[in-house]
Amino acid sequence: MKQLPLLLLLILFCTACKKQPNTKDDSYDLPQMKDSGELVALTLYSSTTYFNYRGEEMGFQYELVKQFAQSLGLKLKIEVAESVHDLVQKLKNEEGDIIVYPLAITKERKDSLTYCGEEVITHQVIVQRAFGKNKVLTDVTELIDKDIYVKPGKYYQRLLNLNKELGGGIRIHKVENDSITIEDLITQVSKGEIMYTVCDNDIAKLNKTYYPNLNINLSVSYDQRSSWAVRKDSPLLAAAANNWHKENQTSPAYTATMKRYFEISKAIPYTAILSIQEGKISRFDDLFKKYTPQINWDWRLFAALAYTESNFNPDVVSWAGARGLMQLMPATAHAMGVPVGMESDPEESIKGAINYIASVSKSLSMIPDKKERINFILGAYNAGLGHIYDAMALAEKYGKDKNIWFDNVETYILLKSNEEYFNDPVCKNGYFRGVETYNFVRDINSRYNFYQSKIKE
Repeated sequence: MKQLPLLLLLILFCTACKKQPNTKDDSYDLPQMKDSGELVALTLYSSTTYFNYRGEEMGFQYELVKQFAQSLGLKLKIEVAESVHDLVQKLKNEEGDIIVYPLAITKERKDSLTYCGEEVITHQVIVQRAFGKNKVLTDVTELIDKDIYVKPGKYYQRLLNLNKELGGGIRIHKVENDSITIEDLITQVSKGEIMYTVCDNDIAKLNKTYYPNLNINLSVSYDQRSSWAVRKDSPLLAAAANNWHKENQTSPAYTATMKRYFEISKAIPYTAILSIQEGKISRFDDLFKKYTPQINWDWRLFAALAYTESNFNPDVVSWAGARGLMQLMPATAHAMGVPVGMESDPEESIKGAINYIASVSKSLSMIPDKKERINFILGAYNAGLGHIYDAMALAEKYGKDKNIWFDNVETYILLKSNEEYFNDPVCKNGYFRGVETYNFVRDINSRYNFYQSKIKE
């Protein structure tokens, strides 16, 4: 075989080694998303971002990105990460298109991400009671000689630094018990069990809608800028997010969403029994007696449920959109036979609730004791079945009785607001503000016992 000249061999070798131009456009930006018809949003579970409530997706950031996706004509898909680091990695790995979470703006992240949408200013605040015998603190120097209870991490670290800046004197208590969350500490402040705690201002604002007696005006940290983010190769998506925010930040939809999570009170005022002397609980007693035999419930128990849900007000609409005497979510009400537009009709609401309770009872038929099952039904009525299943799975994993509510499963519905627990592989439904369900079941049982003692069956 004739050998090729050395010069020709060198030319062929260099040609082969030369990098060929990339003719393929590997970027995945807004045009490609519109071709697919889907926007994949990455977020974390939390009380202000994304969670499931009574079978429906909710959260401030979720509702904003849902509106954004609709403006683009795209179907929204949510992917949940386990941490901020995981959130960023998933975006870089192209497991999602946009981070829908108040991601802290840092120089390091700017090298690989493009921040977009609303720029939010966050800071840490002291949570204290607005009313009471103790003076409301208005300056950080007044924290000296005060007891402040905080969770480990950034809140504890900030207090350590502040204490150093002030020359010492703040009594800082690090709450390391993993069964106590920041929301538990806020609840303790509201009840006067502790005087002070620290959290981010958005969490504080949300919790103030549950506890109006809180003061959250004293800042203890510098401002931190945060916003949504996309990959560097998605400039068109970033521009769309910027434009959407600019055009919609004063829109009725945006304003309503903001009020829903951070302004509207989530507490229902309570009133007394209608007339103990006449043996009446409410003006709906006859309807309660008419329909409760279908589920074999004492009508007074059902009345306790109705009172806890709506305070016997058939016109009330909750912050989450639940309507009517029995506070069914619209989708649930319609699925249970309530005609569209009749959600506030007392009889239709009661019939819908009866159907829903019967359905939930079947789903919880694995709980052998019928009386015990009622507590689980009440829990599911408030939280949705998914979170009850999660709490049962956690109870079983940690050696509690998954078929007993009090001091067993209720413990783990509380822990569903703790990252360590809602990210557990046995949990399928993520974050949940379990303190509401915990109190809900206990309040109804207490009220039912009171009705039994005062009102004849």
